Amino acid sequence: MHETDRNDEIEIDLGEVLGLMLHRLWLLLLCGILAGGAAFALSSFVLTPQYESTTKIYILSKTGGDSLTYSDTQLATQLTKDYGELITCRYVLESVIQECGLDDDYEELLDRVDVETITDTRIISITVKDPVPVEARIIADCIRDVASEHIQNVTDVEAVNVVDHANLPDEPSEPSVLIWTAVGGFLGVFLCAAILLVLYLTDDTIKSAEDAERYLGISTLALIPVMEEEHAGRKGRRKNKKGGQGGVRPPSEGPEPDKEAADDGSEMQIDDFNDR
Repeated sequence: MHETDRNDEIEIDLGEVLGLMLHRLWLLLLCGILAGGAAFALSSFVLTPQYESTTKIYILSKTGGDSLTYSDTQLATQLTKDYGELITCRYVLESVIQECGLDDDYEELLDRVDVETITDTRIISITVKDPVPVEARIIADCIRDVASEHIQNVTDVEAVNVVDHANLPDEPSEPSVLIWTAVGGFLGVFLCAAILLVLYLTDDTIKSAEDAERYLGISTLALIPVMEEEHAGRKGRRKNKKGGQGGVRPPSEGPEPDKEAADDGSEMQIDDFNDR
C-alpha cells in the first residue's frame, strides 16, 4: 500500500495481498469451516422444513362450433396470465381458507401459493408450500377445484381439465442444507478475507528498509541485526543481578570464611581461660 501526499491515492500491491492471503490461508479455511458448520446447523435444526405440492390444470376456450381453431388456441395462450390472477384472487383463497379450516389470512396463504403458466401452453401449475406434506396436497387440490369453478364463471371458458392431481411430497423443498452450508462457508471466507484486507490497508508501520524508502522517502544507511541468543543472554544476566541484590546466598555455597575464623578464635580464648 502506498499513499501519496499529492493526490491522496492508495496503491495496493496485489503480490503482497496475495502473499498475505496465502500466509493466512489457515485462518480463511477455519472461518469458512466454522461459518459453514453454523449454516448447516441452522438449516438442519432451526429452520422449519417446507414441503411443496403441485397440481396442474388445462384451460380450453372456444369461440363457437364444435371444432377447435387456431385462434382459439392463441387466445387461450394469451389469457393464461389472466387465469393465474384469478387463481390467486381474494375470493378463491378466502374460500379455500374456509373449506380447509386454515388459520392463515389471505396474505399469509398468498405467500405460500405459487402460480406458474408454462410457456407456449395452456397449462397452469399451482404449487402450495406447507410444513406438513399432507396439508400441502389438500390445500393445492382445494385451490384447483375452487379456481376452476371461478374461472368458468368469470371467463365463460369451455372447460378446465385436471392435468395432474396434487402430489404428496416426500422430501422438503427448503431449506436446502447443501446450499446453506456452501453459502455459509463462502461468506465466512469472504468476511475473513475482507477483515484481513482492511487490517492490511490500515497498517502504516515500518517493517523493513523497503518500507522506509517507500513511505518516508529516505535512504537506509545501515541495518543493526538483533541476535536472539545474545538478547536472551542479556535478559538472563539482568535477572541474576536482580536476584543478588537481596543479599541471599544460595544454599549450595558453604559458610562465610570470616565467620568461621571468628568462631574458631572465640573457642581458643575460652580454652585458654579454663587452663588458667
